[in-house]
Amino acid sequence: MAKKQNTSQSTQKYLPFKAIKEGVIIMKDGGLRAVLMVNSINFNLKSQDEQTALLDSYQSFLNALGFPIQITIQSRILDLDNYLTHLENITKSQNNELLQTQSQEYIAFVRELIGVANIMSKTFYVIIPYSPGLAAAGNFLTRLFSKKPVTIMGRFKEDKEELLRRTSLVANGLAPLGLSSALLNTEELIDLLYSNYNPDSARRQKLFNVSAVDADVITQLAKGKQ
Repeated sequence: MAKKQNTSQSTQKYLPFKAIKEGVIIMKDGGLRAVLMVNSINFNLKSQDEQTALLDSYQSFLNALGFPIQITIQSRILDLDNYLTHLENITKSQNNELLQTQSQEYIAFVRELIGVANIMSKTFYVIIPYSPGLAAAGNFLTRLFSKKPVTIMGRFKEDKEELLRRTSLVANGLAPLGLSSALLNTEELIDLLYSNYNPDSARRQKLFNVSAVDADVITQLAKGKQ
């Protein structure tokens, strides 16, 4: 009697990447990816002249790039557990009875609010690619849509330097638009991919709460990594 073949296969087979090393995503085709986390600006609050200037600057930024980029937005349910726990600890040590009561009411209000509605937070990312085997060949569309496999061939250090050069060009191009950015490290990349492919598990078991990083922290991270 023939043995029954095991038809179950790991989902890793269908993922486009194979490793994350030194803050770089290594794709199965040998290409590399870096990810910038970028803060946002409220375009609607700008004057007409400011909006026009931003659009012109953004157009110039895109036209100046000699390689494709991907802009993606991740929406997550806002995690307030740590925030509320911190407030509860402060409330317990509060000597003013009125402030303690008001803090307790505020905590109860926030818990009730998140219990009836999913409060979402949005995080913006720019993904910068580099495919060593395709960088010097073909036009823009060929490089963008080619499925030809490439290999790193032990040139990770050199290829990473080129990828980071591209990343710096993107970060510097976004700066005049009032957009600060920070390069994700290995831990943050793992969390980003983990939450994308396992959204339900990510809510129950957190690795690193990237969505909690606000614009001010992004600016500080960007300055610290210069």
